[in-house]
Amino acid sequence: MSIKRPHWDEYFMNIARDISLRCTCLCVRIGAIIVKDKRIVSTGYIGAPRKTKDCIERGQCLRRQLNIPSGHRYELCRSVHAEQNAIINAARDGANISCGEMYIYGTKIHEGEENLMDIYPCFICKKMIINSGLKKVHLMTNDGIKKHDVHDWTKDWQKKDMLDDMDVYDAGYKK
Repeated sequence: MSIKRPHWDEYFMNIARDISLRCTCLCVRIGAIIVKDKRIVSTGYIGAPRKTKDCIERGQCLRRQLNIPSGHRYELCRSVHAEQNAIINAARDGANISCGEMYIYGTKIHEGEENLMDIYPCFICKKMIINSGLKKVHLMTNDGIKKHDVHDWTKDWQKKDMLDDMDVYDAGYKK
């Protein structure tokens, strides 16, 4: 009898997908997990800060109410991004995430339908990932899992101004 087990990347990405189901955003579902030595040390999803009302409870998205285009003015969102929450939750628990890896999965919600997104961290999340000491980021895309070496992001910003990457981040999470 042959038993098929998922590859580690597939296994962790499936867990990130399940974590995304806890999101309280009305527009996207994003889940992130941090793994170290093939063990999950932290998880995060898009949601309002602890003990505050989220968009689901309020029945509206503040950014949509203010007609803010996707990918702009993140400071006016009620939620904290999944990547940020995974890093914050690790810190709250005293988990060492240095040299760990992050897996990020996301779907876009539009007119009642959910579709897989070509996920990519926003500019703020990318800076937090670099500063957290994570070594790799695995992103779910329509073409499969894409792996990024965080050290390469740092090297790119050492060679050129980080503003050269703004076209990638201007849209925030890719649509």
